[in-house]
Amino acid sequence: MSPKRIIIGDREVSVPDIGILPMIGIGLVLWLLTGVYVVGPDEVGVVQTFGKHTRVAQSGLNYHLPFPVETVQTPKVTEVKRIEIGFRSMEKNQYRTVEKESLMLTGDENIVDAELIVQYKIKDPVAYSFNFVKPELTVREAAEATLRTIIGQHKIDEALTAGKFQIQEESKELLQAILDKYETGIFVVAVQLQDVSPPKQVVAAFKDVASAKEDKNRMINQAEGYRNDVIPKARGEAQAMIREAEGFKEARIKRAEGDVAKFNAMLVEYKKAKDVTRKRMYLETMEEILPNIEKYIVPEGDGGNLLNLLNLNAQGGKQ
Repeated sequence: MSPKRIIIGDREVSVPDIGILPMIGIGLVLWLLTGVYVVGPDEVGVVQTFGKHTRVAQSGLNYHLPFPVETVQTPKVTEVKRIEIGFRSMEKNQYRTVEKESLMLTGDENIVDAELIVQYKIKDPVAYSFNFVKPELTVREAAEATLRTIIGQHKIDEALTAGKFQIQEESKELLQAILDKYETGIFVVAVQLQDVSPPKQVVAAFKDVASAKEDKNRMINQAEGYRNDVIPKARGEAQAMIREAEGFKEARIKRAEGDVAKFNAMLVEYKKAKDVTRKRMYLETMEEILPNIEKYIVPEGDGGNLLNLLNLNAQGGKQ
């Protein structure tokens, strides 16, 4: 074979003439080598034959017939993607608000400014690759529609305070249902409600309302605390008075029963010797009402002669 001379730049170079068939063979080999591809550990290879899905290739070194016979897509099935609703993150931990997405109507016809983050990943690479186009835009619009629907089912107080977690969970369930209905092959990992606030124009009025509600709740709590403190004390005092009255009642009954028993015993003795008992009772009574006083007993039959009391030799001496 005679060499051919070709010009490269400003130089003429001799190239051996190897013929057309070897050139075709080399080109065919190079074309076949273009079918070698690598699927990463976080990817799945979706192979298409003449534009139609035919198989799925796992991670590692794989081969498909070169273009245009077969092509391959390698979506990352383990990567968690993120969509922002109502705002966009910027550099240096800054963000800007997107009011056309964030402003929405509540169930009691108030306007709130709500921001949402949706995290998702691919659960079916075939459905993700062929059932719809522009996945990020689809998820964004579905998430925005979902949030508007759920916010519209709740009152503004729920959206601003204790109902945020419930709104979050309901939004996740509804968004997943919408994506499954359209067979997108997407799994919603998490839905995070970032911020829910009244529009800037009425923030001051909402703060006043919130402050008034806090004062109301504080006063209610104080009143309930006072009630919870006073009522048990009053009940305790009432029970103590009842117990004291019952004790006094029992004591009076027992004392009366004792007095009756004592009187009955005295009555029995009285009936046996009325004069002696009468005199004894008289003397005991005098002893009781005139304690620590010297007493003189004058015997009967002396004619009331008090001088006999001074007679030391008399039989009725001092006692």
